[in-house]
Amino acid sequence: MTRSHGTASLKRKATDIDRMLTKAYGRKVVELEDDPLDTLVETILSQNTTDRNSHRAFQALKKAYPRWGDLMGEDADKVAKVIRSGGLAGIKASRILGALEFINRERGVLNLDFLRDMSPQDAEAWLAQMKGVGPKTRSIVLLFSLGMPAFPVDTHIHRVTKRIGLIGPRVSREQAQTDLAALVPRSEFFNYHINLIEHGRTVCQARKPRCPMCQISRYCDYFVRTAKAES
Repeated sequence: MTRSHGTASLKRKATDIDRMLTKAYGRKVVELEDDPLDTLVETILSQNTTDRNSHRAFQALKKAYPRWGDLMGEDADKVAKVIRSGGLAGIKASRILGALEFINRERGVLNLDFLRDMSPQDAEAWLAQMKGVGPKTRSIVLLFSLGMPAFPVDTHIHRVTKRIGLIGPRVSREQAQTDLAALVPRSEFFNYHINLIEHGRTVCQARKPRCPMCQISRYCDYFVRTAKAES
């Protein structure tokens, strides 16, 4: 099979899986109501922790500092105490303060709305200048708050797409963002992203995937290998 035929086959597979997941979990549509700076800070807080813990940390931070400008010049240790429920509080406090300082220094105001006027490539490149703002964080800001094409890959998506066979077994999360974005139509990025996460949480779980109840097992390389091994 040639590379072009292989890619075409993967695209068909990705499309079929998208259709099945949408049927199972519903169509998700991004509403773009979140402020991109809020999304940036909350995504930094979400690194290496659960959604529940990161949301608690974000709410605590907003309560202690109602305006992002209130954080300017603040001591990192003090901020870390506020966001301790999110884990890795010292690292995240430094990253958040560093990001805010960078934005204020470069733009003179704590606001990321100007990114809306950039191309997706330029917007991502601008965000990439900030320490601790990696590919996943940048993609979430682009997709969730700016409505730009990006395919964030979290733990669930990375695991599920490896098992299914949409990406290779040794593909990193960063490379997976590029690979999956090439397989999925831009109009489906948000819907596919959310439904893959839901599938990973409820069915294709890390320790013991629930293959008998999986809606997309017919497309899954892992399921086919397991079925053959047990036959």
